[in-house]
Amino acid sequence: MGGGDNSKDKDSIGLLENDGGGERECCGKQGKGKRLWKKVKYQLVEYHSLPAFLRDNEYILGHYRSEWPMKQVLLSIFTIHNETLNVWTHLIGFFLFLALTIYTAMQVPNVIDLNSLQHLPDFLKNADLHKLQAELLTCLPSMPDLQRLRDEISSWHIKELLYNCLPNNVKDDLANIIAPLVISPITRWPFYAFLGGAMFCLLASSVCHLLSCHSERVSYIMLRLDYAGIAALISTSFYPPVYYSFMCYPFFCNLYMGSITLLGIATILVSLLPVFQTPEFRTTRASLFLGMGLSGAVPILHKLFLFWGEPEVFYTTGYEILMGALYGLGALVYATRIPERWMPGKFDIAGHSHQLFHVLVVAGAYTHYHAGLVYLRWRDLRGC
Repeated sequence: MGGGDNSKDKDSIGLLENDGGGERECCGKQGKGKRLWKKVKYQLVEYHSLPAFLRDNEYILGHYRSEWPMKQVLLSIFTIHNETLNVWTHLIGFFLFLALTIYTAMQVPNVIDLNSLQHLPDFLKNADLHKLQAELLTCLPSMPDLQRLRDEISSWHIKELLYNCLPNNVKDDLANIIAPLVISPITRWPFYAFLGGAMFCLLASSVCHLLSCHSERVSYIMLRLDYAGIAALISTSFYPPVYYSFMCYPFFCNLYMGSITLLGIATILVSLLPVFQTPEFRTTRASLFLGMGLSGAVPILHKLFLFWGEPEVFYTTGYEILMGALYGLGALVYATRIPERWMPGKFDIAGHSHQLFHVLVVAGAYTHYHAGLVYLRWRDLRGC
């Protein structure tokens, strides 16, 4: 019996050993399976595998991130997928405008003072002062109410009359030198409002393209933020041209600025509707934002009517036409999905319409920045 018991014990031990090996093998397979699932789970997928909320452009066939955890979504900013350039084109644009804002705050109010005074000795040396004095004496008696000149020497009107008395051949040079000494810079808040709107739009767009693949709820929130950023950029782009063009005409200034602000708010409210984000409304979205931009033609034409003949007006209008053309071309490319609709799958990573749209938006905003600098210099010198 003892031998039989020993045999049973050995069989039991063998059975336990076999079971242990099977368990270890099973656990090993499970570990490998988890690791493999992890790799597969965070692989890029094709368009037909996407949930409905991520299906926006059927001509981009692959390289999608789909419902990834937030950690992997954030880390994907450094990996290659079909949203990589969408993220970085506007993120780089954000840092560009952040640098421009800092530069404007630190340098633009003082750049004339520092640079112009260096040329004052050369100007005085080369100028025909006797001829200049004769021309000024000829001009000054024709000015109305000379007695008020002493009392209102700091007023914009008197400064403008003095500026207009200068001969054309020396007007710009002398004005650039003496203007900072007698004229306080005009208010900058409309210009900073535009810079803030541009930074908000670019950062919101970049974050939207990075995070929207996480979940349907996050995608819904991010798209609303993106639309709000576009409306903010368009609205605040109106502020510098409208304010600096019509600062001497408060009624028109308030009318135009109020109208574009209300239009921007209305656009944001419309964008909150769930149907607004569906692919079927892609053209409607582009048309709505394009319509906001085209409404700027009214104040531009009004500005040309009021200040026809002044060089700064033509310079700023040229910049604004270029900006509008860049924005309009971007909206057209976005709505028509060119070039990926011509060769589906060929532009999944680089070169598709949304990336081109982003580049054109940054280019248009940068063009508008230069128009703003012309407005500042013009109003600093001219005033009201």
